[in-house]
Amino acid sequence: MNERSNKTSISKMIESKSSQQGMKKAAEGLMPKFFLICAVISILTTVGIVLTLIFETFSFLEVVGISEFLLSTEWYPLHGDPSYGVWPLIMGTLMIAVIAMIIAIPIGLACAIFLSEYASDKTRRTIKPVLEVLAGIPTIVYGFFALTFVTPLLQNIIPDLSIYNALSPGIVVGVMIIPMVASLSEDAMSAVPQSMREGAFALGSTRFEVAMKVVLPAALSGIIASFVLAVSRAIGETMIVTVAGGANPTMDFDVTSAVQTMTAYIVQVSLGDAGYGTTEYYSIYAVGMTLFVFTLLMNILAQFISKRFREAY
Repeated sequence: MNERSNKTSISKMIESKSSQQGMKKAAEGLMPKFFLICAVISILTTVGIVLTLIFETFSFLEVVGISEFLLSTEWYPLHGDPSYGVWPLIMGTLMIAVIAMIIAIPIGLACAIFLSEYASDKTRRTIKPVLEVLAGIPTIVYGFFALTFVTPLLQNIIPDLSIYNALSPGIVVGVMIIPMVASLSEDAMSAVPQSMREGAFALGSTRFEVAMKVVLPAALSGIIASFVLAVSRAIGETMIVTVAGGANPTMDFDVTSAVQTMTAYIVQVSLGDAGYGTTEYYSIYAVGMTLFVFTLLMNILAQFISKRFREAY
């Protein structure tokens, strides 16, 4: 009797094992197809976005002309006598990005050097997550912070500073992208082999000399790539410049006056300042295409720099 029950239990175990193996084989066959579908959806979404930008941009350029769009220095699409020269928007965008990088690069790089070369493991595990919390704050909060706190603070130092200006949002965008510069740079520096540091210490180098003359050059590709990606993030920032930068497209390099970036203009028109199907409406696609080209070139540059200056250990 016991032998019969043992045989029955063993047969049930074999059947259960066989069914589990069948389920595993089915999952092994289905998962690659699922992953392929996800990849195809991502590619098709990207292609759809690019094609939409291209077609709508052509609709705009058929009316305005590419020469006026690229060569004119006045951008007044909502006036009675409209002008569609994109350069004031480009200048405003680059002005914000330059101010942001002046803030983010030295502070972010200093944070990365400290975390990589000076901080203990416990300190690094504490500071790095706290630093990266800055990246999780909604950009609309940064925008109102720039408008209601940073701008009044700067007006105590610069009395002529307008309530809407380029300096305040530029500084706050720089603060926002500090975690990107610090985290990516620290990852690149941490990837440098410890043997290189030990060799430098054995030759009598100080910790600062090791950081600046050994680790920093060895991690240069990753550090520069973090800078380029941070610039791309600053160029594409929307809500901070919309709230605190104003809506004055200009070719002046006056950081104390209002400016308008490409993203801020897209937000302005998207809120209903132009009717659907009008030339002003289609202009947001032309500006979006310009912004897309800028960020694409920045990402390509980051990849090129990473491959060109990558060190193999």
